[in-house]
Amino acid sequence: MPPLHRHSLIYIVLSEVIRENEIVATVVQLDKRRRESDKALDALVSLVEDDLKAVNHTIVERMHSPVALIPQLAGHIVAAGGKRIRPLLTLAAAQLCGYTGNRHIKLASCVEFIHTATLLHDDVVDESALRRGQSSANALWGNQPSVLVGDFLFSRAFELMVEDGSLKVLSILSRASSVIAEGEVHQLITTNDTDTSEAQYLEVVQSKTAELFAAASRIGAIVANRPEVEEEALQVYGVNLGTAFQLIDDVLDYSAKQQELGKTIGDDFREGKITLPVILAFRRGEATERVFWQRCLEDLDQQDGDLDRAMDYMTKHGSLADCINRAHHFGDVARDALGIFPESDVKTALLGIIDFCIERAY
Repeated sequence: MPPLHRHSLIYIVLSEVIRENEIVATVVQLDKRRRESDKALDALVSLVEDDLKAVNHTIVERMHSPVALIPQLAGHIVAAGGKRIRPLLTLAAAQLCGYTGNRHIKLASCVEFIHTATLLHDDVVDESALRRGQSSANALWGNQPSVLVGDFLFSRAFELMVEDGSLKVLSILSRASSVIAEGEVHQLITTNDTDTSEAQYLEVVQSKTAELFAAASRIGAIVANRPEVEEEALQVYGVNLGTAFQLIDDVLDYSAKQQELGKTIGDDFREGKITLPVILAFRRGEATERVFWQRCLEDLDQQDGDLDRAMDYMTKHGSLADCINRAHHFGDVARDALGIFPESDVKTALLGIIDFCIERAY
């Protein structure tokens, strides 16, 4: 029997021979860890509660348009929930840096608009029917309105950047927007290509996900007029947190329940997306397994039972467990980046968010 992996409930539960009491003890332990990570998010929200209310007010206000479909469709996806992690990072980073003004409110709203716009566009590209457990905007209103309202939200984001008046902030957030778009195009190119390398995959992740985490964190130091070293520390924190976050998202597509994930299991598989769980299973597999992956992901010739077979291969080769391992590595780098900041409640909460992002896998 292969050795038990310290961090992976998936690997533990699917190992062949483990005494029942050991499984129960492990599940209880991981449930406790999950509850602790949830508390970390609650703690961060509590610390910036008033600012977050102001952000939500700004979002509602800036979604207004005399064209009724715009606030209706935008409101649908904004109201769908989500943890508001990206704007929370801006609010918390500003507090970490001792900022006492209100510039971070509009900038956190700007970050959320950029994120929401990309979600609208992503769902059109991916032909997704669900977003966070409910019908996606494109499923309800069609592709054209979703794309155009996404454009509207991007425009609102740039209005907020300009109103802030800082060329440095404008440079960082506008660059993040272009890098995200590049990441989406890069992902489109690598879709259905089983020759995609882990390095190429990480380039996509760091563009389409981690870049906005990094920008959201860094601008907290900028508004506080902190030294460059603190800006860079928050940049490193954000990019590594975002990378860990996406790695876990890609694991969840092959392991989570629909109500936890907000979408059906195996969407990435059905769309032929080449994520790290696939890359590792493909590289480690026998010739017959690679033929299977090529049929399913390159040719999109999928049959009943293929998703289960794919998950069996991932279990066989430990690819899900190793993805979680990599997420922990990036989480550790993010943790180290905050070392230059003095101890405080908000620093503790930002460290806890690392655990929150990773513990979703358990």
